[in-house]
Amino acid sequence: MIHLEKITRENLDAVLEMKIKEEQRTFVSTAAVSLAKAYVYRDTAFPFAVYDDETPVGFIMLGYYEARNQYTLWAFFIDEKYQGRGYGRRALELGIAYLKEKHGAREVFTGVIPENAAALSLYRSVGFAETGFAENGMLEMKFSLDENGDDKNNR
Repeated sequence: MIHLEKITRENLDAVLEMKIKEEQRTFVSTAAVSLAKAYVYRDTAFPFAVYDDETPVGFIMLGYYEARNQYTLWAFFIDEKYQGRGYGRRALELGIAYLKEKHGAREVFTGVIPENAAALSLYRSVGFAETGFAENGMLEMKFSLDENGDDKNNR
């Protein structure tokens, strides 16, 4: 069963040991860098380990970006050993559900480097759509929920 768990003393080392594929390293921050940012922004950053039953398989960090008054997918990856098994899609769905249930989010934004075709495809498959805004070499994407909390993007 795929689920999210808060980062704790018990799972920190396993999260820090996760690796991404060599060709993904220019697209994705490491867990260590993301957790350093989570520490600094501890009031608005929500880091989680992605688990399959008892096995940590990935990392996702969500957040609230105060300057733009929006919830974000801040950092995300699945360990190289576990990619291609559907964990990414399910982890994104769980992350969106967390923001919706715990924070009342109706939209979730993220940025993606245009050359990261795998991420673009995954985000689109979950329901993210490009907004047309680009900043710092990244395309902005948005996942929208309607007033009932249902995905209102066309999939």
